[in-house]
Amino acid sequence: MKPVFVKTKNVKNFVSTLANLQNRAKGVPGMALVYGEPGLGKTQAALWWVANNQEDAIYVSATQSMTTKWLLEEIIRELGDSPFYRTSEIFEQIVRELIKRPKVIIVDEIDYLAHEKSTIEMLRDIHDRTHTPIVLIGMTYADKKLKRYRHLYDRLSEILQFQKFPFEDTKNLINELSEVKFDNSAIEYMQNCDNRFRQIVKIIDKAESFAKSNEISLIGQKDVQFLLK
Repeated sequence: MKPVFVKTKNVKNFVSTLANLQNRAKGVPGMALVYGEPGLGKTQAALWWVANNQEDAIYVSATQSMTTKWLLEEIIRELGDSPFYRTSEIFEQIVRELIKRPKVIIVDEIDYLAHEKSTIEMLRDIHDRTHTPIVLIGMTYADKKLKRYRHLYDRLSEILQFQKFPFEDTKNLINELSEVKFDNSAIEYMQNCDNRFRQIVKIIDKAESFAKSNEISLIGQKDVQFLLK
């Protein structure tokens, strides 16, 4: 598989969302929610964007059972400092660092934190104290989970839902990632089956091995059907 990053429509919308946050007018809240079904490339888009904006952004991923202090420790480490002992001290560390050197904060897997009011409110407090853009990334119902936190939800100036790929995106993903060619019937079949990024990558990986083993240069619909069994 080719080591390239494909800019799908979702990725382009993600880039626009981040640009809107960074260039927002004074007084406009700087928080965003990016959500959607699993496998559509949300995390890949975030990691790619941060990698290309290392001086201006950090990325942290929430985990199950993560506490407020744990999250703050991850944030301050990504900002390049060692966390103090108390939660309140780490919070002030983060505030000072962001005021001194502003950065976009991307928090992935926000669903793990959606039931923790103190953690959600702490992220809002960081935004309010520093005016730094904060992007929350979650799954299908992340918007509904966060709606119960009215003060935070009111600060979401950007809400982006990742969508399943249109045909052109599916075609571009396959053509740019795969080292073996797929004919149009195979691409259309994949589009109609389950056109999620992870699924497409899995099929490409299987197709490349299948093509090599069987000494074929073009993958058709019947081949994809076989590989999906």
